[in-house]
Amino acid sequence: MKHLIVIAMLAVVAGCATVDGVGQDISGAARGVQSWF
Repeated sequence: MKHLIVIAMLAVVAGCATVDGVGQDISGAARGVQSWF
């Protein structure tokens, strides 16, 4: 499960060009992970 989350996070970061966008994507992904639990 952790591997899947790490891969998803890397894909999100790699898909984003700006630092501000990366921050927003990471916070969005964190909220998504919280909603699973």
